[in-house]
Amino acid sequence: MDPLESYYRHITRRSFFKKTATGIGGLALGSLLNGPGFAQPADPLQRGALGAAHLAPKAKRIIYLFQNGAPSQLDLFDYKPGLVDQFDKDLPDSIRGEQRVTGMTSGQSRFPIAPSMFKFSRYQNQQDGLWVSELYPHTGRMANELCVVRTLFTEAINHEPGITFLQTGNQLPGRPSMGSWISYGLGRVNENLPAFVVMISQGFGNMQAISNRLWSSGFLPSEHQGVNFRGSGDPVLFLSDPRGISRADRRRMLDAVAKLNQEEFDRTQDPEILTRIAQYEMAYRMQMSVPELTNIKEETPATLDLYGPEVTKPGSFAYNCLMARRLAERGVRFIQLYNRGWDQHGNLPHEISLQARATDQPQAGLLQDLKQRGMLDDTLVIWGGEFGRTVYCQGGLSRTNYGRDHHPRCFTVWMAGGGVKPGISYGKTDDYGYNIVEHGVSVHDFHATIMHLLGIEHERLTYRYLGRDFRLTDVEGNVIRDLLV
Repeated sequence: MDPLESYYRHITRRSFFKKTATGIGGLALGSLLNGPGFAQPADPLQRGALGAAHLAPKAKRIIYLFQNGAPSQLDLFDYKPGLVDQFDKDLPDSIRGEQRVTGMTSGQSRFPIAPSMFKFSRYQNQQDGLWVSELYPHTGRMANELCVVRTLFTEAINHEPGITFLQTGNQLPGRPSMGSWISYGLGRVNENLPAFVVMISQGFGNMQAISNRLWSSGFLPSEHQGVNFRGSGDPVLFLSDPRGISRADRRRMLDAVAKLNQEEFDRTQDPEILTRIAQYEMAYRMQMSVPELTNIKEETPATLDLYGPEVTKPGSFAYNCLMARRLAERGVRFIQLYNRGWDQHGNLPHEISLQARATDQPQAGLLQDLKQRGMLDDTLVIWGGEFGRTVYCQGGLSRTNYGRDHHPRCFTVWMAGGGVKPGISYGKTDDYGYNIVEHGVSVHDFHATIMHLLGIEHERLTYRYLGRDFRLTDVEGNVIRDLLV
């Protein structure tokens, strides 16, 4: 018998009412009512705090391809052909205004304009054609599926607060990540896999640090934190049984530990102890589910070819994109891929070419794979970084070599599937790609829209902590309905 189920069966009348009074009993009662003969799943963690979505969801799951370090929108998606004639001219003060700049360019006496050296092609989409850099030919050919937002903006100007803001809705560390909020609200689908999985790939050039606080559950119960799948060895630490320990031995050990944890919970009423029991059980089940998940030998050569030549290299962006699809089809709700290496302050043309070569075919292949399996309609795929890059050059400038500094005023992200309008471009920047002219989208708007696609009214998914109700979108955020089907 599952230790958590055993605990609920042996709960006393007195402790039952004590727990319901403190809130943990809601989980216990829900579990009792969800046993044989009832429609809901037996595991309260599997169901989620909301019980059911507020709205009919368009997306069942999210794959977030986070490009860590801030890709240059001017060299990938925000085509500005008029800048060619502005080479090495100073960015007008009227355009730059009073914008705060980083310490890396604040000492520059000039802000010389650096046009992109890359050619752009216009790909057919359902709107008016999407301009995409020659660096991204595979992605460009998926233009009919992309919902490109050119006017996301952020308050953060440095990497750590910028990444934290995109992942948690606040620039300061400590808040729950978006994946944790979704796990908390909607629960998990597959009892043998977590609701929230994270994978990291290494890129080229300057790489910003990645820390596990970016997928932390913050003040939410800890079972909602992301589980980091590693790129080498066991995907999850201690997945394999130690030498000389059989699976039956581990089962007996877990049963003994669960019994001790239940006794401690009876004494202290600490809800984290129930979390610990559930996590131990999840780890045990993952011993069987994860090896099957990571065995890509069953994939056809045609499928592997979609993702490119690095797809069989564990830890590569291509491999992680394939794993994301396999996780998605097994019911994992939120899959976060961090791809490092986009911090290109100097030698941008060389480094962005390497980055684009490693990401272009895998991300396009992921969209194709999802579409041909009938999964793209209810899977929301998101691509983007923490902010954009400046039109002016940082450091020395030539037509074939330049660097760009951080630019929070406007940057490009794209989405596909999961209820967003396919084949559109949204928002417009000025002729310098520096300021928003039409349809700005804040980070809170972005989060509110994502949650809406999952069937969540962002203002209603809250958690009481330190005397106030917190939510992913803090006290702001509007759903951008022009992006929705």
